[in-house]
Amino acid sequence: MTTLDELRRDPNALAAHYTEFGVADRILLTGHSHQAWPDVAREGILEAFADAAEEVDTKWDRAFIKAEEMRAGFRALLGDPHGGIALGASTHDLVIRFLSAMDLPRRPRLVTTDGEFHTLRRQLGRLAEEGVEVVRVPASPVSTLAERVAAEVTEDTAAVLVSAVLFETSRLVPGLAHLADVCLSKSVNLVVDAYHALGVVPFALHDLGLTNAWVLGGGYKYLQLGEGNCFLRMPAHAQELRPVVTGWYAEFGALADERRPGQVAYAAGSDRFAGATYDPTSHYRGARVFRFFAEQGLTPEFLREVSRHQVGFLAEGFDKLGLPEDVVTRDRETPLDRIGGFLSLRCADAGALQAALAERGVRTDSRGAYLRFGPAPYLSDSQLDSSLRVLREVVNG
Repeated sequence: MTTLDELRRDPNALAAHYTEFGVADRILLTGHSHQAWPDVAREGILEAFADAAEEVDTKWDRAFIKAEEMRAGFRALLGDPHGGIALGASTHDLVIRFLSAMDLPRRPRLVTTDGEFHTLRRQLGRLAEEGVEVVRVPASPVSTLAERVAAEVTEDTAAVLVSAVLFETSRLVPGLAHLADVCLSKSVNLVVDAYHALGVVPFALHDLGLTNAWVLGGGYKYLQLGEGNCFLRMPAHAQELRPVVTGWYAEFGALADERRPGQVAYAAGSDRFAGATYDPTSHYRGARVFRFFAEQGLTPEFLREVSRHQVGFLAEGFDKLGLPEDVVTRDRETPLDRIGGFLSLRCADAGALQAALAERGVRTDSRGAYLRFGPAPYLSDSQLDSSLRVLREVVNG
């Protein structure tokens, strides 16, 4: 078990488990975009190869066990031990299946915000071009966002799609339980994008009042699972839906059922939203990383403690730099306990700052006007301090 004090030291105690990514020797503040994988991820990849080599086409029996381990890992993060979990290579794959199950001809209205990640922004924008009514509620001010979204929910709304943490600003969205109640009262599907919460913000659905919500997420960021490990948590009423975009794996559990001429069959449970043949290597890798997190005691509560310390350290250190606010500044009105897993800095030219930092060995990422400092548990306080000193050098020339 690793303690917070051990993580703050230089060298960081957890860094020894990430030697392949060299986290002790470089400053990887890309944690909000792509955290390093622990060395044991290689074991999962090699196990996938070994199973394929030994079993050939019958490897799928073993692969499906890994898929179930992934479902169990996501269920644990959501505090939802019996929830239906559909797996997908990307959140886009899962969103498409979800949207294809909506009765858009009868309820042609989708409500979202203008602060959603590109997966939703682009796809919903394209649907709007084809005549679907897409209502985008301004994400600011975030304190009233859920309430303002709820006010847009009408009887002809098929679904509401919102984030738990805004991907540009790192702000936590309050009031989602109220939004869930409004959606339930009007039989509207609520999809909560938790991708930017899982691994840095505990997300137990019962505590958040979201047991009737769909939850979208994945492990590319804070969970260190790598690509190909995304999920869609389904509420109970998902069993009534028949997605139009459907793969043949969605029929596995229904092969023994009596066929109805002219009607495509669906399996019960999470397989209803399944796709088709996929590369199972990602599940082997992800299952091993989930076990690593358990071995190291990296629970959602502990990771939140680490994240709050690291983001707070960066925020306090940034304020001490006294940099020109017309070049780079941060939101000081939002309390740090309402911030997710990264420090978001608003910049005159975020891309240029990101590139200049990278040239000096500090890797960050940027989206639009925002430069994002994304720490991770394997970084020490001294590494965070070094990143701030480099930022000062870059800004001051």
